[in-house]
Amino acid sequence: MQAELEAQFHDFVRARWSHLVRTAYLLTGDAHHAEDLTQTALAKAYRSWRRVSRSDNPEAYVRRMLVSCNSDRFRKRRVRESLTDAPPETAGRDEAVSWADERSALLGALAQLPPKQRAVVVLRYWEDLSEGEVADTLGCSQGTVKSQASKGLAKLRTYPGLAQVVGRPGPEPSHTSHVREGVR
Repeated sequence: MQAELEAQFHDFVRARWSHLVRTAYLLTGDAHHAEDLTQTALAKAYRSWRRVSRSDNPEAYVRRMLVSCNSDRFRKRRVRESLTDAPPETAGRDEAVSWADERSALLGALAQLPPKQRAVVVLRYWEDLSEGEVADTLGCSQGTVKSQASKGLAKLRTYPGLAQVVGRPGPEPSHTSHVREGVR
């Protein structure tokens, strides 16, 4: 039986690794932290895989572990990450450079959010989870998800680099759909 559970876990990791790392990257803003965070969450999931695999949605269970591990990271040491406002100058603007600018602006804007707001914004608008799913993942109420999303989106709207990349001249009234387009 143990070999069967271990095989299930390995299949899960192979199938979901890149997706979990991408989510962790959006939560941390750093590729190395994202991989470490994903490995930590998966190590915890491995230790309790029997319980995790019996849940209705093992990916949601592991995603919650991922968010919890990220929160623990901030509790253990208060390290401020500092991303630059703009990438280095480039020779020409092609589609890849434009994409890199958008990504850099998004990561810079996300880095300015407190961890809980950042988690809500990433899970709600990047992962496209419902408010209920985000609440379950974070272990909070839907009202908390709504308020944290509202506050997070309001902060993102005021981030100048993000507003320029999305194609707006600057902050504007709260139209969530415009920010969602920039967040995805």
